[in-house]
Amino acid sequence: MKEQTSYPKDKIKILFLENISDKAVQRFKDAGYKDVTKLAGALNEADLIKAIKDVHLIGIRSKTKITPKVLEAAQKLQAVGCFCIGTNQVDLNEARKKGITVFNAPYSNTRSVAELVIGASIMLIRKMLDKNKAAHEGIWKKDSSGSYELRGKTLGIIGYGNIGTQLSILAEALGMKVLFYDVQTKLPLGNAQAAKTLKELVSQSDIVSLHVPENEETKNIVDEKLLKQFKKGSILINYARGHCVDINALAKYLKNGHLAGAAIDVFPEEPEKTGDAFITPLQGLSNVLLSPHVGGSTEEAQANIGEDVSRKLFDYLENGVTDGSLTVPSLALRPHPNAHRILHIHNNKPGVLSAINSELSKHNINILGQYLSTNDTIGYVVLDIDKMLSDKAFQLLKNVKETIKVRKVY
Repeated sequence: MKEQTSYPKDKIKILFLENISDKAVQRFKDAGYKDVTKLAGALNEADLIKAIKDVHLIGIRSKTKITPKVLEAAQKLQAVGCFCIGTNQVDLNEARKKGITVFNAPYSNTRSVAELVIGASIMLIRKMLDKNKAAHEGIWKKDSSGSYELRGKTLGIIGYGNIGTQLSILAEALGMKVLFYDVQTKLPLGNAQAAKTLKELVSQSDIVSLHVPENEETKNIVDEKLLKQFKKGSILINYARGHCVDINALAKYLKNGHLAGAAIDVFPEEPEKTGDAFITPLQGLSNVLLSPHVGGSTEEAQANIGEDVSRKLFDYLENGVTDGSLTVPSLALRPHPNAHRILHIHNNKPGVLSAINSELSKHNINILGQYLSTNDTIGYVVLDIDKMLSDKAFQLLKNVKETIKVRKVY
């Protein structure tokens, strides 16, 4: 099918930002795509508007913002690949309106985050940060006071999704009891138990770990009111999203001794790039482990993310597959070797599919295969058409009412 791609491969422009894994770049180069650019950093809105004008596919991580202005300038853009878990950096509603497919990698770095939470838990509950600091200052601080094992302690997990469940398994393997809280009903793994409320969870947990998305419901989910309910001497770990914790309130409860420690990897405001100045009220506090948003930053995770998202972008470009899309409805498709494939993205209004079929039937165009998927706002139809009539079908489909985007794949 590579040789049959309708749009010449040397005219397809692909842009990868933020030092995305070389595996992603290589996938497209190996398939014959020549115009593939990889940049080490993010671009601000003004620079991105200039750069994206003729781009067909773009890959980003968390720093690049795909705003409505950027999408308006991206006249040829077919898909956005978010080489990370989250998609807050992309205006999904605007992308949906324009028929731009958005992919991410919701599972690829779960192990890396879960392992780091366990590591941070051990370091904090053993008060290793204090001992490390003393040793660097030439002080031999050998004592067991306030140092504990993880075994037998209770880990409270807020958000029992991909990372939360994997963390649950690792924690139980270390002999911990696991409580979890999620807004959706979830099947517990192992011996984990669901808490009915956040208050119940934090009041019984020795360590509380956050694993929730960033939205209005999770903004400052850990605020002063909830911090008061935490078990005295407990530890908070946030490797989820910066806006989930009221940092000033957390600093207060660390200073007054209500919390024994914290590990924070994400912050409400983060520097744009490596080397930029960084300030937080948590700096200088004893038994607080700070890190620069590296929860999923391992070689393995980045390679997995590069493999996962680049495959999704590639399959969409070459076959119209939208499996895993967050905007255009999901369709998993195999190529049809004896037909030409046309993708039709439209507003999900009554009568569009009927209009498509009527228009093609009126002109005696034979449909060899047809696949449909919809969401609340978008309809996605993939048509495999008789090769002799595909050019005519393509022109007819562009004129169907409520059409957003039409693309001939091969």
